[in-house]
Amino acid sequence: MKLDEKTGALVPAVSGKDLIEAVPGLGKIATIETQEFINIDSSQMVPKIWRDLSEKVDAILACDDVTGVVITHGTDTMEEGVFFLQTTLKSKKTVAFVGAQRAASDLSADGPANIYDAVMTVVSPDSKGWGAVLVMDQYVNGARYVQKSHTTNPHTFKPGQYGYLGYVTNNKLMKFNDVVKATKLDLPKTLVKVPLFTTFPGDDGSSIRHAVDDGAKGIAVAGLGAGNVSKEVFEAIKYALSKDVPVVIGTRVYEGGVYPMYGSEGGGSTLMKAGAILSKDLAINKARLLLLLGISNGLKGDALAKLFD
Repeated sequence: MKLDEKTGALVPAVSGKDLIEAVPGLGKIATIETQEFINIDSSQMVPKIWRDLSEKVDAILACDDVTGVVITHGTDTMEEGVFFLQTTLKSKKTVAFVGAQRAASDLSADGPANIYDAVMTVVSPDSKGWGAVLVMDQYVNGARYVQKSHTTNPHTFKPGQYGYLGYVTNNKLMKFNDVVKATKLDLPKTLVKVPLFTTFPGDDGSSIRHAVDDGAKGIAVAGLGAGNVSKEVFEAIKYALSKDVPVVIGTRVYEGGVYPMYGSEGGGSTLMKAGAILSKDLAINKARLLLLLGISNGLKGDALAKLFD
């Protein structure tokens, strides 16, 4: 992004070639080839673009002389993008998502250093087996657990209680952990509609009912606490299930998981017994994508629910 002097706002403006030329010494650690795929603000991202990107990246990684791929991506939706590709890529080569919290026109732009670290991660033998990762502010995050934690600070992407995969310093990747959990699915030709709703005190469930009547093929709900909703939302969820629309329950809480703990009307245990899927340790925005990919692959019932084990 760069500052538009006419509007005073940030807009997409930098090509892949521009980004590479802004990183001193990059050519000493890898032979870089750039390909322009799409240039949009990541707030405008849709799953169809990630689908096409995954297909494109797999085709590139199939070349014997390609070690890995670095994808520059806006930070608004990067955590979903890296999870989508981790789930759908066939290749086992390393793919590093990277972005910037500060614009290319800012006094202390963080983009060039982040790109350098992403390339260093991809070429490092220690990243073998990680698949798609997110590299920002020197830290390497796994796709499953990384979340954006701050709107403007450069150290925004964090794995919470699950830990970083590694750290890039002194022109070297320091490996901390391996990827312990990754779900793999085929890349569907088409993607179904799966909206996400965050519940709140006083929620009557009408948005869920409307989505079902509007043709949603699945529903994701960010519940309260360990995955609880009001009795009105519970009735709306049962309405969706009665129409054979799968529902996954997550939480709006940053850390922790969703489990069948509470037996009240709308509690996690009651929801699971009614047929809803609990996201367990998966953040709700990624649980929505996993549900979307599962349904798009034709999975139903127990096969769909097992994706979240």
